[in-house]
Amino acid sequence: NARPFCGSGDTNMNEHPENQPNPDAPQSQEIRHASIGALVPAHVARGIFTTGAVVLQGQHEFIVDFLLRMQQPHQVASRIVLPPIVVAQFIAALQDNLKKYEDRFGPIQMPVIPSQGQQVRQSAEELYDTLKINEDVQSGSYANTVIIGHSPTEFCFDFITSFFPRSGVSARVFMATVNARRLLDSLQHSYQQFQQRQRNPQPPPDSPPQDPYQRPDGDWPPGL
Repeated sequence: NARPFCGSGDTNMNEHPENQPNPDAPQSQEIRHASIGALVPAHVARGIFTTGAVVLQGQHEFIVDFLLRMQQPHQVASRIVLPPIVVAQFIAALQDNLKKYEDRFGPIQMPVIPSQGQQVRQSAEELYDTLKINEDVQSGSYANTVIIGHSPTEFCFDFITSFFPRSGVSARVFMATVNARRLLDSLQHSYQQFQQRQRNPQPPPDSPPQDPYQRPDGDWPPGL
């Protein structure tokens, strides 16, 4: 099962002679093309399995860091950079996929985690002091389209860069179903904070803040 979003139609060109641009003048053209059938590079095709995610929000983009926490140190396995409008569509598509999953396979059973006492939320700086980020992951992979699929036990996310003339899958991420549910919660909470900040903008500071990103949302400190 899969649901694409952010895909668009065919190339948009106005052929009427009166609307043809002056060949000597600067020109621009709106291009819209479908993301279905996106190129999947060999190094992306196998995908990356992750055990959790952290969502960071900046002024102009969201960062979704997919984590691998099977051993120490925990590491960022994949970093995805998304514009805010895509995050809103990502949330809607993931909600739809989770609903379809439960309609077919039944309610998602979240694990019961023993109480570990009061856990203090960390700043982004404190959190990333404990995470390993390889150089090939540091800059992240930009995506303006996401295709979501699921099996009885996992969810698959294809993050796609839809640029003319050919769309390409920039990252493929797998998560257990329970972690896909947690990812939705983190995305929703982070996007609500973003919307609130847009409605109530703060005056620009005299100097850049030490931590340019809001506190991370996600299954953190680790519960599994």
